[in-house]
Amino acid sequence: MDKREIGCNAGKIWQILSDNANWSYDDLKKKSGLKDKELGAAIGWLARENKIEFEQEGEELYMYLCVNVYIG
Repeated sequence: MDKREIGCNAGKIWQILSDNANWSYDDLKKKSGLKDKELGAAIGWLARENKIEFEQEGEELYMYLCVNVYIG
């Protein structure tokens, strides 16, 4: 796995998350078809770029797209 592949996987996850729903890790894994290592790297990529947010509900962690609004 290299940076290009991680970036492509991040794009795939971004597309899935673009439905504005909260997605669990397991649901993202099923929908994307990515392996744990690939999905983890893609989520890390998006988190580092401030593209996604996380929400904890009990034992489950959900992810969704960030809405960044810049005024300037």
